[in-house]
Amino acid sequence: MKKLVSLVVAVAAMLGASCAHAQSYSLKQSIEYALQNRINLKMARNQQQIDKAQVGEIRATGLPQISAVFEAGDNFIQQQSFLPAEFFQDPDNPNSPEPGTFVPVTFTPIYTGNVIVSGSQLLFDGSYLIGLKAAKTYTELARKDLIQNEIDVAEQVSKAYYSVLVNRERLELLNQNLLRLDTLLWQTDVMFKNGVAEKLDVDRLRVSLNNLKVEKQKTERLLVLSEDLLKFQMGLNQKEPVYLTDELAEVEVEVAKTNTANFDYANRIEYSVLETQHSLAELNLRNINSGYLPKLYLNGRYGYNAASNEFNGMTRTRNWLEYGYVGAQLQVPIFDGLRKSYQAQQAKLTLNNTKLGFESLKQSIDLQLSQASADLTSSLEVLASQRENMELAEEIARVAKIKFQEGVGTNLEVVTAETDLRGAQTNYYSAMYDALIAKVNLDKATGTLLTK
Repeated sequence: MKKLVSLVVAVAAMLGASCAHAQSYSLKQSIEYALQNRINLKMARNQQQIDKAQVGEIRATGLPQISAVFEAGDNFIQQQSFLPAEFFQDPDNPNSPEPGTFVPVTFTPIYTGNVIVSGSQLLFDGSYLIGLKAAKTYTELARKDLIQNEIDVAEQVSKAYYSVLVNRERLELLNQNLLRLDTLLWQTDVMFKNGVAEKLDVDRLRVSLNNLKVEKQKTERLLVLSEDLLKFQMGLNQKEPVYLTDELAEVEVEVAKTNTANFDYANRIEYSVLETQHSLAELNLRNINSGYLPKLYLNGRYGYNAASNEFNGMTRTRNWLEYGYVGAQLQVPIFDGLRKSYQAQQAKLTLNNTKLGFESLKQSIDLQLSQASADLTSSLEVLASQRENMELAEEIARVAKIKFQEGVGTNLEVVTAETDLRGAQTNYYSAMYDALIAKVNLDKATGTLLTK
């Protein structure tokens, strides 16, 4: 007896230590953890920062562009130019070149250098102004895409969390059944030894107990798998233990949620994403049309040039000649082979497709709402029926046990009642899981699954 007590204390201590190291999560905390730690969401947030940087990159093209260049070099083969021979005619020189020919002359010095500071400022470009608006809208699209990914993660975590709760509850109920059936087997064995029951009665109960143990082992493995799936959906290390604080009895599945009469399409992130895509399509069309407008730039240059046939001459200030330039450049598009016209045609059709997309999305959302509402209603009806069946099966098993113990019932009735009870319990928790999944699907369909 002392050994048994010591063993129980040791097991309790081990369980206490395990729970002490395990992280505790409610469903809300599980979703919050997943939103911060899922790899795909981290990548989406990085992409959002990339999009913001791209907006800055586009904005930078409208700011002053300034650069400086210093160059010095050795013209080791000096470039020559041809001049007409008439420039070199000398009546007193018999070696003068003949008229009609050309004489190579070197104008380039051996060493040259220049220092240039140049700058330009965009004064007007219709595409630039529209590009800024499009960049901001694209950033908004990236933000909404991130929200859509977060909603998908919340859905995955919720379903995995409910799976753990249901399997945990099933396992607890199986343990209670095992304890009850084990007690009944012990009592029947005592009755057999006293000549009140038959060996067949004992064997039947032992078979039923063995089957229940096998079912418990399967449920334990299923519970481990469901916990692993939850850790994966949360972005939690598979080696870390996890403890769920929510109870299945606390989860509310409201029948009122099946009424979707007051649904607003704007609640769905997909609708909001399509609105942003429509804005981008409009801006793209405006950007193409702005290509017909002229572009105006302000340019300027300031620098020094130097030349010498001796390298030391490059260091003398008097050999550096100052120059400067400032001016405006106007670029006027005249004809591009109808390229922008064809681009505008494509942009108009794309814009029309986004408009048609609203109707298609509304029809899809209506179907999702109808299916999700019907699934939840049906699941709740099945759940109520299975709950009643389980309660009846529990009562039948209780009465069959009492009748057998009092000698007015058979052992076969007890085994049959226990088997029916296990089936009713399995059906009940299966219906419970279906109802919870239907609840998540309806929350997502109505756009209320993840609210911040």
